[in-house]
Amino acid sequence: MNTDRPRLPVVLVAGLHEQARKAVVDELLDAPGVVALHHDLSSAWGGTVLASTRDRTGTVETHETPLVNDCACCALREDLVPQLLRLADGGEYRLAVVELWDSVEPQTMAEVIAGTQLEERHSAEVLDLRGVVTAIDPQLVLPYLSCGDDLAEQQLAAARTDRRTVADTFARQLEYAPVLALAPGDEEPGPVDLALLAQLHPTARKVAYGSGLLLPTATAGFDVRAAAERQHPACALLPQEADEHGVATLVWHRTRPFHPARLYAALEDLTCAAARSRGRFWLADRPDTLLWWEAAGGALCVEEAGPWLAALPDAAWDLVPATRRVAAALDWHPEHGDRAQHLTFTAPGLDRDGLLELLESCLLTDAEYAAGPDAWRCFPHAFDDLFAPTA
Repeated sequence: MNTDRPRLPVVLVAGLHEQARKAVVDELLDAPGVVALHHDLSSAWGGTVLASTRDRTGTVETHETPLVNDCACCALREDLVPQLLRLADGGEYRLAVVELWDSVEPQTMAEVIAGTQLEERHSAEVLDLRGVVTAIDPQLVLPYLSCGDDLAEQQLAAARTDRRTVADTFARQLEYAPVLALAPGDEEPGPVDLALLAQLHPTARKVAYGSGLLLPTATAGFDVRAAAERQHPACALLPQEADEHGVATLVWHRTRPFHPARLYAALEDLTCAAARSRGRFWLADRPDTLLWWEAAGGALCVEEAGPWLAALPDAAWDLVPATRRVAAALDWHPEHGDRAQHLTFTAPGLDRDGLLELLESCLLTDAEYAAGPDAWRCFPHAFDDLFAPTA
């Protein structure tokens, strides 16, 4: 073993747009010393997953790996890391590109690869995750965000229990990656497509296919912990107000709680008001719990995301990541602390006035607000069924 050899750099390429994803991987493979790994999960329900490795000369090897725990993604995790470590041991390649299968979300695999620093291995054999890229066909962004089909209906589910939809899976793939590779589709993207993409992920580095910038941008570096913090409901980096080419983003921020029954009654209209909406919110009857909102494709997911910082004892603050404390400070209210509504809605033709009116109608009235927190706890617990554990 050559202990002086540097770690093997790794780049993840994700995306539901298969044609775009493969074009991006092919461009990365044009460089010498690059190898690409791919696990085809489409045959998983037959009991096996087909893994392939290729470089610029063509296919290097293929093998089958068994399904693990009735979950295609589990099989990928069990097989991918040993493959990468074997390539690192060989020292033949200077970059490994992992082409994720259609519905695999990059955050999961990024954290798997970043956790491979095994104590029994020398640091020279540790993998170096250098980048995460989501390949995008810009003209398909709106159709995919509007698709409420379950992944299973499209034969894209990663496990038999996978209940994700096309829209929410695509949204998470897009929002996690710091690099979006814009690959060619059947037609050139229009200004609406590009405006929608820019508003959904304004901080992403967007690289055009064939520009010559993909390889240096994709390998510029990646911080798994910082990426996870950016996705955490308490400090998620949400879009900003925008209005361009008929595509608008509304940022709605208030420091008054929602009435649970009125908000629950408005959920369908709010969910369908935008192609994508997300953020954190505060229910009057759950004053200590930060709640997370994600909607795409006409489907809404709301989740409990732990306590608001204001609900924690002072002694617990030292255990909270600094990014969380900074995010709380930006929302801090002298009476309520970091409890607040912070929701964003993005869509072409967004009805801003109608959406604002609906959102405002769900807040406590002046009289309800004046009654105070003890009275708020007695409001109907309209969201209890949504947060009840499933069997």
